[in-house]
Amino acid sequence: MRRNDQVGRVTLDDAKAVLESFLESLHVQSLGQHDRKLCFELLECLLENYSDAVIPLGNQVIDGLCESIDMEKDPECLMLAFHIVKLAAQLFPDPDGPLACVAEELFEILGHYFPIHFTHQKAEDLNITRDNLSSSLMLAFSSTPLFEPFAVPLLLEKLSSDLPSAKVDALKYLNHCSLKYGPERMAKHAEAIWRLLKDTILLSLRELILSFSPESLDTLETPRNEIADGALTFLETAVAQNNDLFLNLILGDADVNLIIQSISSYKSYTEISSEMKERVHAVGRILAVSAKTSIASCNRVFGSIRPCLLEALGISVRDLYGNHPHGHEHVDSEEISFGALFLSVLLLEASRDLIVGSEKATFLPNSGPEASHSIFQGFATGFERAFISTMSRNNYTEVSNPHVFLGVKGLQIFATFPGGLLPIQGSLFEDILTMLVSVVTQNCKNEWLWTLAMKALVNIGSYIFKYHQPEKGPSFMAIVVEKISSLLTSTELGMPYPLKLEAASNVGMIEMNYMLRIVRGVEEALFTNLSEIYTQVNIKSAEETVQLLHCYSTKILPWMQESGGTEQVPMQFVAALLSQIEGCNDLSSVAEEKGIMDATMEAVKFAVGSCSEASQNIIVEKTCSILSSSSYFSVDEYSFPTLPIEMEGLLSTNELESMPAKEKWVLSLFASVIIALHPTTHISNVRAAIHLFMRTFLKGHIPSAQALGSIVNKLCPRQNGERVPSDCSLEEAIDLIFNLSMRYPGKSKITLSDICHAASTNKSLQISALVGLAWIGKGLLMRGHDKVKDITMIFLECFLPTDGMSSKQASPEEEQDQNLHSSVMKYAADSFRILMSDSEDCLNRRFHPIIRPLYKQRFFSIMLPIFQSLFVKCDSSLTRSLLYRAFAHVVCEAPLIAVLGEAKKLIPLLVDAILIFSKDDAGKDLMYSLLLVLSGILMDKNGQDAVIDNASMIINCLISSITYPHMMPVRETGLQCLFAMSTLPHTRVYPLRTQVLQAIARVLDDPKRVVRLEAVRCRQAWSFLC
Repeated sequence: MRRNDQVGRVTLDDAKAVLESFLESLHVQSLGQHDRKLCFELLECLLENYSDAVIPLGNQVIDGLCESIDMEKDPECLMLAFHIVKLAAQLFPDPDGPLACVAEELFEILGHYFPIHFTHQKAEDLNITRDNLSSSLMLAFSSTPLFEPFAVPLLLEKLSSDLPSAKVDALKYLNHCSLKYGPERMAKHAEAIWRLLKDTILLSLRELILSFSPESLDTLETPRNEIADGALTFLETAVAQNNDLFLNLILGDADVNLIIQSISSYKSYTEISSEMKERVHAVGRILAVSAKTSIASCNRVFGSIRPCLLEALGISVRDLYGNHPHGHEHVDSEEISFGALFLSVLLLEASRDLIVGSEKATFLPNSGPEASHSIFQGFATGFERAFISTMSRNNYTEVSNPHVFLGVKGLQIFATFPGGLLPIQGSLFEDILTMLVSVVTQNCKNEWLWTLAMKALVNIGSYIFKYHQPEKGPSFMAIVVEKISSLLTSTELGMPYPLKLEAASNVGMIEMNYMLRIVRGVEEALFTNLSEIYTQVNIKSAEETVQLLHCYSTKILPWMQESGGTEQVPMQFVAALLSQIEGCNDLSSVAEEKGIMDATMEAVKFAVGSCSEASQNIIVEKTCSILSSSSYFSVDEYSFPTLPIEMEGLLSTNELESMPAKEKWVLSLFASVIIALHPTTHISNVRAAIHLFMRTFLKGHIPSAQALGSIVNKLCPRQNGERVPSDCSLEEAIDLIFNLSMRYPGKSKITLSDICHAASTNKSLQISALVGLAWIGKGLLMRGHDKVKDITMIFLECFLPTDGMSSKQASPEEEQDQNLHSSVMKYAADSFRILMSDSEDCLNRRFHPIIRPLYKQRFFSIMLPIFQSLFVKCDSSLTRSLLYRAFAHVVCEAPLIAVLGEAKKLIPLLVDAILIFSKDDAGKDLMYSLLLVLSGILMDKNGQDAVIDNASMIINCLISSITYPHMMPVRETGLQCLFAMSTLPHTRVYPLRTQVLQAIARVLDDPKRVVRLEAVRCRQAWSFLC
């Protein structure tokens, strides 16, 4: 039936014969679901593709359609049936045609389905939702104006339903159908529509709470109400269709007029009764929606409420047009009623939205006494004075003030009117900005007011940018952006520096040009502060500098990157910072002590990471040039990078502290640059960089170790003898790292592996080597390199016992060695955390690492049998606890899917680890993480078999966790896991019921309420096991 002419399309005669046979022979509702669906599909196809064959059989088709649809309940068949009704309405639109004769009968069948009650038991097997059915039925309702006499009364009746979904659907259908039926047909129902809409809006707005928080400058209601939104949307459609008719009903309504006439009596928001607040709110929304439909409607609404609003605002007509040519004189804020302000804001906002969305964008003139002014002009002047009056000092309270909120919102609306369309003094926009900026700069102690004014400024700037109002841009830049930017370098003590930065970042994020100006201010303040810090101890400058750098790293740079900003900004920032460091010969140590170096490194990493490879190449060359010019770093290191590292300096624990401040800065910034590079960025002398970082990370300089990890992660491997882009391949770099010799004075040479194996008597050197090796291993692990296995074995070999540990009575020297060895084992265990965890400092996605898919899952699978073997062989309680620490780091960072695959092997190890960590507070964070892993196994059906097999072991472990005193989340999670265990097969858990209930009873008086609630829930679940 759906074939085209080229492949043998069914002829019209054949189609007609099929249709006749269908109508004569088939009783659709007597068939099964599948056959009914085929019948509807056949009928749909005939109406869509063979209209010439269908039209002659009009009466039979409509009668057959009514018979086929009646009493249908299957969702798939109903979707087809509703579409067939729509097709039939398109084929027979004639008001005297076959559809018109049975329109009432057909609609009666359709009406039974409204509102849609979707209770199909196999909904998950269908691609049909309630919304699909409802939309399809709505299209059937609106398919022909012939349904109007029956559809509109039905929908209005359902509008009085107690079922919220029925009200929402009725409003949606009415809105859609009114557009299809046309204004003439809908006019017959105008009075009934208005009466029901008014009641619906009033009732639905009772559930809304007017919010005066800064976040509500965009919308006064919170949260949104679907019924109220639907009613107001339909009201807007109705007023737009029959403007004069509905405006007469609205403006002539007794309830509406009662609120308008008494608006001046609603002075204070707190003194108004709840019922009157609801009525004022409802009338304000109704008037605003009515005014927004057209310019004529706007003028009429304003004209009708004009006298009452002027009186409530405390303004006379003579004041507006006679005595105050500038229109900036204040009104006594005590005389202004909340109701008048509220209606003014809503109507002004509706007018603004109408102008912005109107192609005409001009008000109709008014022919009253003020012949040379539009009706709105008088109100604009009155609004301005009223809103400014609310900003008087006596309204600046610590809590939210509705009058001040509405005043700020009103000023914000004024400032966002399109240029040239607001018939008031042209300086008003600048006055509003100046007033809001003064609030931001002078009222920092009032958090609510400060945030409100700041939000208003951001909204004004965003509106200018969004709706392309270039004539206002220069004023906003000069009054707001320049002022906020200048605050960063200002020495005024009135505004806390964090607020200055928040204001600057908020304003900058409006638009790229604003952000570029803010960036200049931030950099000016930053480099000024740094120059003071380099030469003298200035605690205030140090604190501000850290805040500046943090704002630059976490707000400004990410926003610029997401907004497609130029990379010149971060590149020039890094270049200027390096130049400033280079030109400073004597730096103070305050920079490191106050965290400035860490903040600077973070900013440099983020800045370099956001640059292209070409810009990164420039930064690398400049950094290397500064580094090579330093007298502290030996020339041989760059000329002969394979020379052995002298161990004499490394044996001193104060070697890193003794490094000159400037050299430490240069080294740290060089490491930060290397960490953030793209894999394809060229490093001119990789071997020299590796040699330098090897020497410095052994002194305890962690950024050097992180830089080495980044280098081995991003270097290109040599393939088939081909040349690599840099002067060193990955294999050569690994060989250099592990075979570079360290030379003791008068002794043999050793390598990095030897140091990790305690070849040196200096344990701090061994610990530094382990930490550095962990970062190198992380870089290799992420790219999937096999060398990480050797690194892992080095860590595990640290757990082997020393000679001193085997003696029963150790001497003081041996006891000290044991303590040092336990410290080494702890660092070896924590190396697995570095390997597996996601780092914020390096090798994260912002710094472009090479990441092999599933690398964590693969490493977990390799390590699990190794740990199992080590646990079996270990006979020292200390070593065993530290091995479990290493194991916990690996398991907690492994993907859940990998953990579930090994659940049977893992659960005994998890239980042992949790029991070991529960003995003290040293491993509380790991204990909590392990409980989360265990809960993941408990909650997943793939782990159920392993849980059932080990139910007794798990329950005993959880019982010990629910009384763990050192961490509340451990107790809470333990109880949640016990609750999950109660759902296991009865034979597995019932024998432990009494033991569990006794343990839970001890937790019922826990000092934390959340734990007590979980205990009650858990006790209830276990009590019902019988």
